[in-house]
Amino acid sequence: MAAAWIDAAEAVRLLGVNRATLYAYVSRGFIRSEPVAGKPRQKRYAREDVERLRLRAEERRNPEKAAANALRWGVPILESSITLITDGKLYYRGHDVAALARDHSIEDVVSLIWTGAFDGDLFDTPLHVIAGGAATGDLPFINRAQSILPLVASRDPLAFDFRPRAVAQTGWRILNLLTSVAAATRELAPTIDETLAIAWAPKVKGAADLIRAALILCADHELNVSAFTARCIASAASNPYAAVLGGLAALEGAKHGGATARVEAMFDDLRRSRDLEKALAERLRRGERIDGFGHPLYRAGDPRAKVMFSLLDARFPRSKELAFAHALSAAAQRALGEKPNSDFALVAVSRTLALPPGSPLAIFAIGRTIGWIAHAIEQYAQDAMIRPRARYVGEKPA
Repeated sequence: MAAAWIDAAEAVRLLGVNRATLYAYVSRGFIRSEPVAGKPRQKRYAREDVERLRLRAEERRNPEKAAANALRWGVPILESSITLITDGKLYYRGHDVAALARDHSIEDVVSLIWTGAFDGDLFDTPLHVIAGGAATGDLPFINRAQSILPLVASRDPLAFDFRPRAVAQTGWRILNLLTSVAAATRELAPTIDETLAIAWAPKVKGAADLIRAALILCADHELNVSAFTARCIASAASNPYAAVLGGLAALEGAKHGGATARVEAMFDDLRRSRDLEKALAERLRRGERIDGFGHPLYRAGDPRAKVMFSLLDARFPRSKELAFAHALSAAAQRALGEKPNSDFALVAVSRTLALPPGSPLAIFAIGRTIGWIAHAIEQYAQDAMIRPRARYVGEKPA
């Protein structure tokens, strides 16, 4: 894992400038710096800021290359006021997600992300389209949700009302629908987290609070592949149900939310291992991936995982499942040099609370639906279809 701070020599090498220019960038606030411990006359520089300036310079020199890289963790390609990822932290509408997860309700965060304010009146909408989806109870959550969403959409007379508040209220109906599907019930508790806790962990004290926090931490993450998919669908003037359907299809992919299934399998495979570090080394030797660790946007560790583990440690300090998750995390960090990400933490939450198999992905999907609806609201307001061009590299016409 690359260091968050680099010395002057590395900074000028990455930027292709001299030291005077580097110091000018610092004085103008473009690059953060701090003194080196024990060497007050030396400074180190924030790698994130240096990389950002390097990408901007590359964009000016080679716009085509910059456009291609923009689709792979590159320069921003769309404007959004929903989520900010900076300095190793995550913010929704300017609010630190860690604080939101600890102190706010699902309704608070939903209204904040969808409207920009804590608006309790937003939820004054009849949930007349809720259904438990019992007929598809033998399918995984994503498949059950994908089966029932089109049916409910066809019966929702307000599905194509694209005014911001109307979309938010449709989104609230969708969010509760997905909760009812996950819980396999038509009887909803007062809150989404309580509904899931009653269905999944009725005897675990504090389960609802952990589920609530996990849902909030999963709500949005800028232009990830599922959010971008949902946004593209909304840009074509498809209804919010269709946007969520597209988001679900992308989310279950093995490189996105589907990674939680592999982390669950790893927990099962290594549960009885006497030497976790050796077992992980064997996996690497066989060419197998160790999922659940590292994130390109968080060099110092995924803040979402930190919050989930902090809450678990406070509420379930004697849990054997949590102790195993910590031991596996420590072994993997020694083997990989990377810290656990949200996929690993969701599985840790699930195992500590004794939730059903597949619940990490269900929590991820229900939480991320909040973000998909937010992106749909923004995209409907822009009233423009997302339609990038492709640079042809195939055989030339005769």
